[in-house]
Amino acid sequence: MYDFKIKGKNYINGVLEYDGEYRLDRKWNGKGYDKNGNIIYELINGNGKVKEYYYGDILRFEGEYLNGKKNGKGKEYSEDGELIFEGDYLNGKRNNGIGKEYDDDSELIFEGEYLNGKRRNITNYQIYLRKKLKDIFNI
Repeated sequence: MYDFKIKGKNYINGVLEYDGEYRLDRKWNGKGYDKNGNIIYELINGNGKVKEYYYGDILRFEGEYLNGKKNGKGKEYSEDGELIFEGDYLNGKRNNGIGKEYDDDSELIFEGEYLNGKRRNITNYQIYLRKKLKDIFNI
């Protein structure tokens, strides 16, 4: 893969979402905009605090970028705008730290460690699944 920068713009539903440089298919030096054209973040050499949106107006991710990827603290949201994850990221993945996952009803389903993008200790999740099964089957 070649390491060079190109200029470009990204639109979501006809609304400018990003204007700037890309490097290795990642947003690199540029500005992100909300649906009203307001600047909501700026990346310098792939670093900064970022907000990403579904369809230009529903928050998808807010957090830190390093070298053009999610790194550090961040939060992910569903297409309905519900918080589904908050925690640490490394190279774009939920990783190497503590995180919390939530279901569609904003109920905490997992809190624990992640390693290489996967849950490391799943005890809390197993408890959640048993509780849901009991609720569904009235056991």
